[in-house]
Order: sequence, then C-alpha cells, then structure tokens
Amino acid sequence: MKNPVYFSVWMVLLSCFNAKGQNQNAIQLDTIYANDYTNVALFFPEPIRQGIVGSSDYVFSFNRDEAQHLGLLQAKPGKPSNLLVISTTGSVFSYIVMFKESMDQFTYFIDTLDRIGFENHNSIDPIHVSEEIKTSSETAPFPYERYCKYLIQKKQKIGRLKTRNQGIILSVANIVFHKEALYFVMEIENRSGLDYDFNYLNLSTQTRLKGKRKSMQKLPKEPLYTHQAPEKIKAGEIKSFVYVVPKFSLSRDRRLILDLSEARGERELQLKINPRFINYPN
Repeated sequence: MKNPVYFSVWMVLLSCFNAKGQNQNAIQLDTIYANDYTNVALFFPEPIRQGIVGSSDYVFSFNRDEAQHLGLLQAKPGKPSNLLVISTTGSVFSYIVMFKESMDQFTYFIDTLDRIGFENHNSIDPIHVSEEIKTSSETAPFPYERYCKYLIQKKQKIGRLKTRNQGIILSVANIVFHKEALYFVMEIENRSGLDYDFNYLNLSTQTRLKGKRKSMQKLPKEPLYTHQAPEKIKAGEIKSFVYVVPKFSLSRDRRLILDLSEARGERELQLKINPRFINYPN
C-alpha cells in the first residue's frame, strides 16, 4: 500500500501542473541550503498550513497551532531532497533542499511570485483580484505594504532609540499603531569601512528581574510582514525598513529586545526598548 503522505504530495503536484494559468515549463525550483547546527528561517508571504520534506535528513518546523509566516529548516548530511509548502490560501511553494556545512544565507523572504501553483485549481490568485477589491484596505491581500511605504516617506520620529557597534548603528525611528498592528520603522546605518551583510533581526520580549536569579527567557514576536528588509548595507549607506507585528503591550517588568545579526561577521547589536514606547506608540 502506498504511503499516504507521499500519495498526498503527488496529488498536490499534479494539481499544480493542471492549475489554471500555470504551465509546467514555467515551474522553477530554487535550492535552499541548510545544516544541523543552525536554523534557516523562511518567511512566506502567506501563513503556512502544511510543510513536507522528502527525506528524514531534513526537518521543516512551523507553528501548527496558529498559522504563521515563519518556517525553520534544518538538515543532516545526506542526499538532496525537496521541500513542499502549502499556505492557508492554497498557494504551493516547492524547493530543492541540500545539506551544506558552511552557508552564506540564513534567512529567506519568499515572494508571492515564487509559488508554482495552487492546491486547488479553482483557487483565486490574490495578485489578480479585481480593482474594486483592491480599493478596500480591509480586503486587500497585502494591506501592510502601502502603509509601510507611507511611514518611511513620513520620516516621523518617536524618540532616541538606537544602539551601535563597530560603526554599525541600529535605530528605531518610529513605532506606529494602525489597525491592530504595530509598525516598527527601523534604520541600519553603516559608518564602518566594510559592507554589512544582513543575517536576521529578531524581536522578542523579556522579563526584567532583579536579584541574583535573573530569567533571560525571550518570547519571540513573529512579524506579520516585513517591508524592504535589507540584504546588504554598504559602507556609508543607511537602509530604512519596516517590521509589522500583531498588537501587544508590555508591563513595567518587561521590555522589547531587538537582536541584529551579521552574516559572516561578528558585528551583532542588541537594542532594548522601554515599555512606554510600545504602550504609547504614534
């Protein structure tokens, strides 16, 4: 009897080949590298409903209790395999996955155009919805992009929130509450003589405990959407970008932590934000 998991994978692939507006010749698979001592973060444009790998040498984990955009990939030494991801809207993404001991990239922001088709050929493509629907920000498939562009152009400041290390400056220019989400407008400035390769920027909350026994446990805040997250900040450049996270508030004994990591480097930064900036945003 056939394995039901692999039977399901074949059915999804067949539906993708037959999906309306899709052509088999147009399907291209990119390669994602992973290893067994780091997490490779994949941010999909739509929340993940299902993720399947073709070999036990690879592990793809995601939040099965509450659909989120983030998936994590790890790999053990072995033969190349494949990763199949289905979003909550039925979009299908497929990639070749390979083990690599030394990697240059640890974060991938997946574009909607990277999908290979739909789980159901009757699914509606969110990119080609009618212009009448697009005029409503409540029903637009990607309601955050336009407001993110507006905030970057507005250049409003909330306070002096910045940290620096070896010529790299991370700052939060603005925090805005809009329609049940918090928008973090951030900047990375490179005043060093070397380019800065962006690895990841994590947001998390942390309890501030006094005394000898301090708990440093962090609770991550996964973004709903990221806008213009940079891959590289060249020497002398300033890059502005926006992270959108679900609305939250902080008690007095908690704070928000921003951890910025450099790919192929050690210039890491941490910015601690007081609860008042979160509880009383612009």
